[in-house]
Amino acid sequence: MSTEIQEPDLSGDELRGDRATDRRVKRVLFGCASITVLTTIALFVVLFDNAAGYFYGARIWEVLIGQESFRQTVSLSEFFSGTRWAPVRSPPAHGALPIIWGTLVITIGAAFVSIPIGTATALYLSEYAKPTTRNRLKPILEVLAGIPTIVYGFFAVSFITPIVVGALGSLFGISVGRYSMMAGWIVVGTMTIPMVSSISEDAMQAVPDDLRNGAYALGATKYEVSLRIVLPAALSGILASYILAISRAIGETMAVSLAAGFQPQLTANPFSEIMTMTAYMVSLARGTTAVGSVEYQSLFAVGLILFIMTLTANLINDYLKRRFQEVYR
Repeated sequence: MSTEIQEPDLSGDELRGDRATDRRVKRVLFGCASITVLTTIALFVVLFDNAAGYFYGARIWEVLIGQESFRQTVSLSEFFSGTRWAPVRSPPAHGALPIIWGTLVITIGAAFVSIPIGTATALYLSEYAKPTTRNRLKPILEVLAGIPTIVYGFFAVSFITPIVVGALGSLFGISVGRYSMMAGWIVVGTMTIPMVSSISEDAMQAVPDDLRNGAYALGATKYEVSLRIVLPAALSGILASYILAISRAIGETMAVSLAAGFQPQLTANPFSEIMTMTAYMVSLARGTTAVGSVEYQSLFAVGLILFIMTLTANLINDYLKRRFQEVYR
């Protein structure tokens, strides 16, 4: 029997072919990554260019080729501090503070719904539920995350507003209309619960069992291990789920439009109708506004603010992930 071991050829055509294949794969992967980056840059350029036309009466490329010149049309102070938003009415008003307030108050209210419930759900699935229970409940959460937002919107119209919010309003003697801020809180918070619970549960599952077993060996209870060991160790992933849920709430469109309404106003009454930035974009896009008009370009100004808010949330997410990430070896 022969005991010779055939060694691979590392110096011939086979090695050169493998290197060529690696280079081609690298180029393809780099191209895919570049598409994502270029798309983000293109979105920002288009939004910024049209927003310049809204604030200064001319788009940047028109100024560069000498076709137009900048002239003040809508002041930044009026846009960010004005309390009346009606760019398509006569006389027009360009104070975006009511729709910015609407977006922020819906986002904050939804966070108060989704973060506690989502975190408690994740803690139960990770630390308390039996494997069979976890395997059954986790797919249900994934299904909830995949339900179209318009379905949540109709759920708000047919159930949350008339029954849940209506019952709460009757306790205080308040008549609730078709839309309300509270309905927006509940429906957007319900939508983002699966995101918080799923990502947080994955982060908790990634915590090594050695940490849990060490705490149990010292006499800790399951409650103490869950709150003092697992939660701090999985903090980076949990915070990431919070920020992603907030980003989802900021950009939510159809559900919040059907739940919160289309009335831009500064109010703290949870039973009042409000308008978010996305709801304004929906209401204007379905109208007959002329392309290139100030009203049309207001879409891009509002979209740019949404883009900046979402980008800021993602940057905060990256910072928190680096700041609190735990590395186990």
